[in-house]
Amino acid sequence: MPKMKTHRGAAKRFKVTATGKIMHARTNKNHILTKKAPKRKRQLAKLTTIAKSDSKKIKQLLPYL
Repeated sequence: MPKMKTHRGAAKRFKVTATGKIMHARTNKNHILTKKAPKRKRQLAKLTTIAKSDSKKIKQLLPYL
């Protein structure tokens, strides 16, 4: 069997914690920031876990993480 390849786009977007949870950056933090409250922008800067329904697909894209 050949080696499995890591999906490089997914590797740049997702991080795996020590406990195995998959984290990703929140959306809506790139532009049109003037109308968003400072508290909202701070909260958008934090990473969050992905939905359980997506975790199986992401783990296929990242076989070695």
